[in-house]
Amino acid sequence: MSTSVEESLNRAKRRQAMVRAVWRWHFYAGLFCIPFIIILSITGSLYLFKPQIESAIDRPYDALSFTGPVKSITEQVSAASAAHPGAKLSSVEVRQNPQDATRVVFTENGEKLRLYVHPQTLAILKSVPEEQRFMAQVKNIHGELLSGKVGEIIVELAACWAIVMILTGLYLWWPRQASGPAGVLYPRTGMGKRLFWRDLHAVTGIYVSFFALFLLLSGLPWTSVWGDAFKQVRVVTHTAAVKQDWSSGRAADRKTERAETGVSEHADHETGQGQHAGHKGHTNGTPVVSVDRMYATVQALDLPAPVTINAPSKKVKDWTAQSNTQNRPLRVTLKLDPQSGQVLSRETFAQKHPIDQVVGYMIAAHEGHLFGWLNQALGVFTALSLITLCVSSVVMWLKRRPAGKLGAPEPAATTPAGIGLLILIVALGIFLPVLGISLIVVGTLEFLILRHLPGVRTWLGLRAA
Repeated sequence: MSTSVEESLNRAKRRQAMVRAVWRWHFYAGLFCIPFIIILSITGSLYLFKPQIESAIDRPYDALSFTGPVKSITEQVSAASAAHPGAKLSSVEVRQNPQDATRVVFTENGEKLRLYVHPQTLAILKSVPEEQRFMAQVKNIHGELLSGKVGEIIVELAACWAIVMILTGLYLWWPRQASGPAGVLYPRTGMGKRLFWRDLHAVTGIYVSFFALFLLLSGLPWTSVWGDAFKQVRVVTHTAAVKQDWSSGRAADRKTERAETGVSEHADHETGQGQHAGHKGHTNGTPVVSVDRMYATVQALDLPAPVTINAPSKKVKDWTAQSNTQNRPLRVTLKLDPQSGQVLSRETFAQKHPIDQVVGYMIAAHEGHLFGWLNQALGVFTALSLITLCVSSVVMWLKRRPAGKLGAPEPAATTPAGIGLLILIVALGIFLPVLGISLIVVGTLEFLILRHLPGVRTWLGLRAA
C-alpha cells in the first residue's frame, strides 16, 4: 500500500473520530440542556411582550370613571401611605393619562409593595408585592427557576452547555458530502420518518444558530458567576460604571434592592408622608418636598414609559426620575429638586461607558425591544425553533436508542479526536467558568468511578477503563 493511500486512510480515520467525538459532546450537551431550553424558550417568549402583558393585566385600573375633581399626587401618595403606616415610599409611576390609577411603590419589611390608588376617591384598588406580579414570576423562572442562587447557577450551566450544543451541532451539520441543498437547507420528505426528523433538526438548527448564540451570549452579563467575573474585570481595568444598568443575577437584584430600601437620614420627612404631606414648610429642619411639582415636571417631558419618580435611599440621596423602558438606549435618568420640582441634571444612554452601551444594546435586543415588532418576531422565531430542536432531538433519540442503554454515540475505537477539539474545549472552559468547572467534575467522576462500573459504563456508552 502506498504512502499516499495510508495517509488518506489515516485522515479519514481522524475525521471520523472527530465527528464521533463531536457527536458525543453534542448528545450529552443536548440531553442535559433540553428541559432548560424549553423552560427558557417559553418564559423568554412571554417576556418579549412584557409591556403588552402588564398593560392587559392592569387594564381594569386604567381609564377610570370620575364623578368629581382629582386629588393631588401628594394626597394620593399619602392615602397609599396611610394604608401601610410602617412602609417607606420607594417610587411613584408617572402616567400620561390622568384617569389611570396612580401606581405607588412602598418598601415594607424589606419587600416592595405596589399599590393602585384611585385619583379621585383615594381608594386602594389593588395591592400586590412586586415579586408576585406575573411578569416578575416569569422573570424569576427564566433567571433562577424559582430556586434562588442555586437556580441561577443551574440556568447559567444550562446556557453554557447550550453554547457547546450549538457549536457542535454546526460542526455536525457542515455539508461535507452533500450533493445538493436537500437535507442541508431544507428537510427531505418521502424518504422515511427517521431521515425527515434528522433533516428537520439539522435545518432548523442552522437557521436559528446565530440568533440562539446571540441570546445566550447577551445573557451572560446577567448570570451569577460570569456576570460577577465580568464586573470584577471591569473594576480591575478601571472600566466599571458607578452603577451598572443591569445586575448579575436575581440574587444580586434583591441584594441591591435591600441595600436601597433603607431611607436616608431625612427620608421620612422628605417623602412627605403623614399629616404634613403636600404642605410647604419644614419638619425637624428638613424642607417638605413637593411630589406634585416633580410629577408635573417629569410628566411634561414625556419620557419613554414606564417612568418612575424615586424617593431617596441609602445609596441614592437625591430624588430622581427614571425611564425604565426596555429599549435601554432610550433610557434617561433625571436628578430633581424636591422643592421646586425642576430638573437639576440629566443622564442619557450616550453618556454611559462604551462597555455599558454595548451591553445595553445587547440586553435591549435580548428582551425584544431594540428595533420594534421585528425584534419581538425574531425572538419568537428563535424560541419556537429551539423548542422544535428539542422535540426533534427527543424523537430521534427514541427512534435510535437501543434497549437497556442511554443511546449515546459509541466512542471511536482507538484514533484520538485531535488537538483542535481539545483546544476548543479548554478555551470554552476558560471563557465560561461554570462550564469549565462542570467539565472537571464530570471528567473526574467518569475517570475515577463511572468507567469502573460495568453496568453504568455500558448504559452511558463510556470507554472501558
